[in-house]
Amino acid sequence: MGGGKEVLQFIGTTLQLRGINPIVQSLVDVPGNILVYNGEIFGGIQMSSDSNDTEILMQHLGLCCSYVSSPHNKTHTFGERGSSVPELLSRIRGPWALIYWQSSSKILWFGRDAFRRRSLLVRWPTKDDPRFLLSSVSPLASVNQSSDFWEELPCGVYSLSIGASGTDEDLIGEVLELITWERTSVQPKPEDLCASRQKVFSRKEDPPLTPAILMESKLASTDCLLTSLPHRVMIALQESIMRRTALNTIYQLTTQRNAILQLSSSFSGELDSMMHATLLDKCMDAKYEVDLLNVSFDGPYAPDRISARAGLKELQKIGPSRRWKLVEIDADLLKLTSETMHVMSLINPASTCMDLNIGIALWLAASGDGCLHDKTGNNDTRDRVKYKYVARILLVGAGANEQYAEYGRHGTKYRKGSWLGLNDEMKLDMQRIWKRTLGRDDRCIADNGKEARFPFLDEDVIRILLDIPLWEIADLDQPIGIGDKKILREVAHLLGLSETTSSEKSNSCMYWLHDRNFKSYKE
Repeated sequence: MGGGKEVLQFIGTTLQLRGINPIVQSLVDVPGNILVYNGEIFGGIQMSSDSNDTEILMQHLGLCCSYVSSPHNKTHTFGERGSSVPELLSRIRGPWALIYWQSSSKILWFGRDAFRRRSLLVRWPTKDDPRFLLSSVSPLASVNQSSDFWEELPCGVYSLSIGASGTDEDLIGEVLELITWERTSVQPKPEDLCASRQKVFSRKEDPPLTPAILMESKLASTDCLLTSLPHRVMIALQESIMRRTALNTIYQLTTQRNAILQLSSSFSGELDSMMHATLLDKCMDAKYEVDLLNVSFDGPYAPDRISARAGLKELQKIGPSRRWKLVEIDADLLKLTSETMHVMSLINPASTCMDLNIGIALWLAASGDGCLHDKTGNNDTRDRVKYKYVARILLVGAGANEQYAEYGRHGTKYRKGSWLGLNDEMKLDMQRIWKRTLGRDDRCIADNGKEARFPFLDEDVIRILLDIPLWEIADLDQPIGIGDKKILREVAHLLGLSETTSSEKSNSCMYWLHDRNFKSYKE
């Protein structure tokens, strides 16, 4: 955009998962407003279980009537109950990215949710190239362009006014009311640590909760159970899983009826993925199948493949009525040349070797091509059958390591700066997770027609964790496998995951590429 007559072009191709009728984007209403929306509404705006998010949001945005007080002053938009467009968007609980054209005011709105769980890239205009571009993913050709051609859209809801004279007004960014990542209690007294460790020791003697208690979260909200911090976290995670799996009608084409009977989860057999699977079992009717996706570049010898098979056996004991399907996805990096080039375009503007490694693993997981063991459960590769899963919802554990102090650097910061240093590092992780992880992951998964959902990044889960003293979240004076993710291990115990609670996460990654290979692809 810029100079002369302005042309706006909107293209929307999204994976519809909610609503009973097909929706074609871009969505245009009677007044001529245009909406391109990629996201889910899990709360904050009222909608029924069979509604479509885009249609509901379009109706609410239509109530916001705008005016511009001055070409150089902030754009004011008022609508439903006197709220502005940014205020309306800030109420949405769930992941989203959108582009919205208000026809009457000639204002283009665009932005992402507070944690930027859905991808939106921007290419700002320059003197040499006046085009203004927004896209959920960069085209393949842009990989060979300068590294700063595309960037992840930073925090905020932005507005661009197109004046009547045909010239652009100032670009205005309004920051959403984000969750202020401030923990209530960071520095413990000696007696606080002593009491916390004693409670952990005594709780190990408690029996796991029964399914009946787990499903009574509404009753438990006023019950004495909530005096126990692990119970609070467990119930918040359970409700987060419910919002993302069981509370809304999944839109189905007639040729995809089986997809509604299946959900999928990235699965390593470690604590995070075992929590996802176990909570799914507590929330969903046993008729729903669950695909557990495990990617390996080292076949059956990869640490995560070994722990995944062990985790499957534990899940079969906890949920014997459900069909658990461990989808083993094997790959040979030397044979993935074309796939690697494609994934490079998906992770762009991310550009490190680690980004490519993780991107390939997620892309392969979302592709769904793998193998299942036969019913005997024999680990012999000769007993496997080819399988391609059809589930369209993929649960991902992003946000767990950042919020529960699992990374090695958390231990380093704790040793150098004690509790305040640990808290600062965890805060930094959460403030930059959108740029380091979420946009990249969303693009790699969505490329295969799957939608990533992040239960650990639910707004309520984050708020509850911030209300809990840091020394209850993690105690890094304790050994690895005990002090890291301390409260999450207690939740796992409540859920009956006896083997998972004491396991250490393997430091071996199953999908690392060598730097030299990555550089050759870049060249």
